[in-house]
Amino acid sequence: MLLPFDELPEEFKNEAVKKYYDLLKLKKRSIFFKRVLDIVLSLILLVILIIPIIILSFAVKFTSRGPILYKQERVTTYNRHFFIYKFRTMVVNADKIGSLVTSKDDPRVTGIGKFLRKYRLDELPQIVNVLKGDMSFVGTRPEVPKYVDKYTPAMYATLLMPAGITSLASIKFKNEERMLESSNSVDEDYIGIILPKKMHYNLLYLKTFGFRNDIYLMVKTIKEVAFH
Repeated sequence: MLLPFDELPEEFKNEAVKKYYDLLKLKKRSIFFKRVLDIVLSLILLVILIIPIIILSFAVKFTSRGPILYKQERVTTYNRHFFIYKFRTMVVNADKIGSLVTSKDDPRVTGIGKFLRKYRLDELPQIVNVLKGDMSFVGTRPEVPKYVDKYTPAMYATLLMPAGITSLASIKFKNEERMLESSNSVDEDYIGIILPKKMHYNLLYLKTFGFRNDIYLMVKTIKEVAFH
């Protein structure tokens, strides 16, 4: 549900965000059905995938030292912070011994982690984030606060909607780790090169947002993971 514009956080009150806000204001029905779909689909998936989730939990637990789940602070609607859930795919304290962005052949990634990342199975626990309302199945991938602090005024428009498990940007940049493999400064190159390009697609999503478009992006994501 969209807040009145004058109740948005101060960093949202600019002309660039207002342009996207006015577009979304005309799509309140689609926003409502988007949330209904998130709730229904997340409940169905939790029932269907409970056995695979349990199996993967054991696989993570008994193949490397550390917790099953990895929790990290991310940013969602209206700049609200929350903890995203993932199966742990890296060594303990990986975020303290390297960049917050993962590059190809990152030595911090565990053996089972490589498999989980390849098929995006590490993101299955995010179904709980969707059910809680922190995320949606489709929407801008949630960034860490460190990167949100680098947003341009227009980029804050992406936080008018819940963060998502998948998006057009996620599909376009599915090989993000490979793009950063030769980087001398992963953080700087992500902020200066990758993030602006991803935001181009995230802002395009706001312009084309609709219930049917969300269904299309979910199906396209499944195809990309299954066949590529």
